[in-house]
Amino acid sequence: MSEHDGIIGVFDSGLGGLTVLRAIVEQLPGEATVYLGDTARVPYGTKSAAVVTRYALRIAEHLLQYPLKALVVACNTASAVALPALREQLSIPVLGVVEPGAQAAIAASVGQRIAVLATEGTVRSRAYERTLLRLVPDAHVVGRACPLFVPLVEEGLLDGPIVELACRRYLEGLAREIDTAILGCTHYPLIAGPIGQVLGAGVRLVDSAFATARALADLLVERNAISVCEDPGKSLPRDLPERRFLFTDANERTAELCSRFFGEPIRHFEAVDL
Repeated sequence: MSEHDGIIGVFDSGLGGLTVLRAIVEQLPGEATVYLGDTARVPYGTKSAAVVTRYALRIAEHLLQYPLKALVVACNTASAVALPALREQLSIPVLGVVEPGAQAAIAASVGQRIAVLATEGTVRSRAYERTLLRLVPDAHVVGRACPLFVPLVEEGLLDGPIVELACRRYLEGLAREIDTAILGCTHYPLIAGPIGQVLGAGVRLVDSAFATARALADLLVERNAISVCEDPGKSLPRDLPERRFLFTDANERTAELCSRFFGEPIRHFEAVDL
């Protein structure tokens, strides 16, 4: 099997990584993909680095039953703490969302005054801060943990008074310090509207999903491993499934929430036990 025939693996602590998968599918329509959401253990942001790393390695081991040519860690928390271990254990390229997101924020910011809105684990790791300061040593970086955002989004609460109250609780007054905010969790783009309303029009919001998909595309081109789909509307001529969705926990609302994150209906998914 050549790398052209391999599959892109993507995983997240839950459903939010489907926003990253959507960007990958949009930019790389010829690539077959397998997505694993660890919905039984979400959220990762409140867990220790050691526990998140153990989960990430277990997920990677499961996904390696597929002929992967690259693995995308769509979870910001796992990207922040588990990338070194994953890259040490795996022989395929492993991409996270922190580096592409930081680069996109630097490009978007006028005054290099940047906030990282993320889970407690991502903020505690300081992964975005270290990356931003490596790119721009005199940047002003503010980390702001927003732990309620993930459960709100997972419950399908994307607007309304509860979401507005949570946004004000975490973000009120932050706009005085920054001109750009990284949505440092894959769930947060779904409440970008309420976040933007609290921060105001003077603050640019950066979603790392597009930048991550672009970095993946560049990597595949560099390795001469990109799969070209002449007609994205037709099924790819391969025995493996074009899109496979795996979850460690699923219920009757999973399909509805998946479709919301992915942007199109997802009717078939599999339960896995890790």
